[in-house]
Amino acid sequence: MAIFKKEAAKALLQKVLAHSKADECEVSLRGEEGGNIRYARNAISTAGDIDNTILSVTSYFGKRSGTATINEFDDAALERVVHRAEELARLAPENPEYMPLRGPVDFKASKTYVPATAAITPDTRADAVAQSIQAAKEAQLEAAGFIENTTSFSAILNSKGLFAYETDTNVVFTITTRNSAGTGSGFAARGFNDVSRLDTLAATRIAAAKANSSAGAKAIEPGKYTVILEPVAATYMLENMFRGLDARNADEGRSFMSKPGGGNRIGEQLMDDKVTIYSDPFHPDLPADTWNREGFPLEKTTWIDKGVVKNLAYSQYWAKNKGVQPVPMPSNIIMEGGTATLEELIKSTEKGILVSRLWYIRLVDAQTLLLTGLTRDGTFYIENGEIKYPIKNLRFNESPVIMLNNVEALGKTERSLSIESYRSFLIPPMKIRDFTFTSLSDAI
Repeated sequence: MAIFKKEAAKALLQKVLAHSKADECEVSLRGEEGGNIRYARNAISTAGDIDNTILSVTSYFGKRSGTATINEFDDAALERVVHRAEELARLAPENPEYMPLRGPVDFKASKTYVPATAAITPDTRADAVAQSIQAAKEAQLEAAGFIENTTSFSAILNSKGLFAYETDTNVVFTITTRNSAGTGSGFAARGFNDVSRLDTLAATRIAAAKANSSAGAKAIEPGKYTVILEPVAATYMLENMFRGLDARNADEGRSFMSKPGGGNRIGEQLMDDKVTIYSDPFHPDLPADTWNREGFPLEKTTWIDKGVVKNLAYSQYWAKNKGVQPVPMPSNIIMEGGTATLEELIKSTEKGILVSRLWYIRLVDAQTLLLTGLTRDGTFYIENGEIKYPIKNLRFNESPVIMLNNVEALGKTERSLSIESYRSFLIPPMKIRDFTFTSLSDAI
């Protein structure tokens, strides 16, 4: 089914809402279309297309609610899904955290839709993959990668008169290159709203250079080292921290933002003063959603300012519980950087380790945010400002909170894609002192 335009989406939602007999009702419509190609050993293995549209109805009787979904849109189906939601609501227990639906809000339009990305065809994807495979062959490597583009829309309408609509485009690309001996590996990942910013050839050449230069890795002793984290490695560490920007988890003692004895750390100096983290759905390099499912607009919000915790996210219920204004969770994350290039960060390092990527990260302790994981796809020893040789991969035990207290320098902020969540962030390369490595790994 085609992507619904704003007026068509609103008309369908009004039609559905007209069937409601509940005290309150919210109807949402979302859909996506797009396609993908997966390839391995320098040959395409699978390709596919996506086309999916879902209608969801949530009905409320007092503090009871029920939700039903459907992907049929004839009159009988629309009436049936509303009645099903109402049946479920009558059977449900009361929700002690129920909050009434919000009335009309004037949401700003998002900047997430790019017509060129929406116009991607199977030929566009095939050409992008062909360039990647050719670059791998020229470097005498084998490539495995994935490219996917989506065009999506989302709309909500409730019985209080709140209506919101947005469209989004996205294209993601990941590439791993390896030599035939299995002794060298390189990786790159890219994600953009605008396909014109995607260069699969350049990304594959970067991954190929990592693969060829990481062969013949030497073992070094684990311990504390100065590290330079490339943006993709830094993103993997920080993504776990960004999930903790929630006031309720902090107030209830479940996160690194919890204060000993109760409460949260708003107002505390938690990190180095070089660290400023904010969200801005209108940032030109990382446009994002401008409203959330509770019906609140998303605006620029500073979370960490020069190391000081300025804000945490408050849901409508938790804000009422604490007597404060709601603060929505961010739809994007941006960390301010410095002016140095990656090469300049390396040149400024007497002894240290360059980390291209981290993976298989797992949480060890929620209250300190201690993480464990491994380096991957190119890890190199630095001495006297130069990369001397590749080293075997290492397991780390480190907290991003401690890491951001040990910042020596930040480079220029770059857009980086996490393949854990397929979300993009704006994160700088980082020079960090006393990063803890606990053991060696034979993985490539």
